[in-house]
Amino acid sequence: MTQSFELPVDKRRNVLDPVPELLEISARTPLFRPPGGMPHWIVTDREVVRQILADAERFSSMPPPEQDGRKPDPHPGSLLQTDGAEHSRLRRLVAPMFTVRQMQKLEPMMVRIVAERLDLLERAGRPADLMRHFARPVSGLTLAAILGLPRDDLPELSRLGDHRASGHSSRRHSAASEYVGHFRKLVTAQRRDPGDGLAGMLIREHGDAVSDEELAGLCESIANGSIENTAETIALGTLALLCHPEQLTLLRERPELMDRAVEELMRYVSVVAAVSPRTALEDVEIGGEVIKAGEVVSCSVFTANRCPYSDGVADGLDIAREPANHLALGHGIHFCLGAALARLQLRVAFTGLLERFPGLRLGVEVEELRYRSLAPQFGVETLPVVW
Repeated sequence: MTQSFELPVDKRRNVLDPVPELLEISARTPLFRPPGGMPHWIVTDREVVRQILADAERFSSMPPPEQDGRKPDPHPGSLLQTDGAEHSRLRRLVAPMFTVRQMQKLEPMMVRIVAERLDLLERAGRPADLMRHFARPVSGLTLAAILGLPRDDLPELSRLGDHRASGHSSRRHSAASEYVGHFRKLVTAQRRDPGDGLAGMLIREHGDAVSDEELAGLCESIANGSIENTAETIALGTLALLCHPEQLTLLRERPELMDRAVEELMRYVSVVAAVSPRTALEDVEIGGEVIKAGEVVSCSVFTANRCPYSDGVADGLDIAREPANHLALGHGIHFCLGAALARLQLRVAFTGLLERFPGLRLGVEVEELRYRSLAPQFGVETLPVVW
């Protein structure tokens, strides 16, 4: 199902593939000026995207000016909207919680969560919504344990996430404000009685060196990226496999390919269509164009991951491919802090799902699916499955 043409061309998809217009543009030029003025440039070429994301000296991650020229304030604690020393300081605070070794300690908990949710998915009857009963709860429950967030808070966060994907701008802004407010309440509670999660750990180890606003911003940005990104990747990754039965069969026959499959599915679905905008701090000649100081650049991760060649054909799904340096987890100093967490969650989720339901298939026609095109993370509203 092709998305509405009111969307920018780099946000449109034909189910999981780039639309023909985007393929044509990508084949002609590595970056182009979209109509409408903001952003000033959209970058589609993989290597040019890498160069920009790796160049923190000439491209800033601070929020770009509004359409009327006003310069918004960055959200305190946001890892995505800070540069230089401030970004390094914030990242150092939370990085110890997200090492590969720390994630390995969490694997037994993740396996239990996946098994519990698969039980509930099975009891829901056929067709069952994979998003509602599996993808969102698996990512949400895992993140709740890491942050020290009460499980009872997850339905409200899910509701706010739905509103942020709404077509109504006022509803999106209101939901975004409430979402951050939710984590302010968490931090207030943790200041009184620090728990075992990330918020409690930061309070115990750093005390007043990190403000409540920074703590709330850190928790909000980690939750936003982890819950939504992982949930949508589980759902769209499952959809991709179901739409490519030869790949699904291969994965069932060769389960040792799961780690490669996880990397390939992250690349293929690229739920984050574009990373947070970059603003040029000086004139930069790149990709055959000059980006002027002050111009805003949107790096299309989806296009870079799916249109790496100039033959006019979208790059297909191949779970046996040698893992490539895809951009689904970002690049440069803003490379995903939770990369090890995402990989582990996806491996555990896909392994459990495919083992439990060897006859898994879509419960509706692909053309009937509806997508979250306006959300920060591209995804599917519901994913009915049968087995």
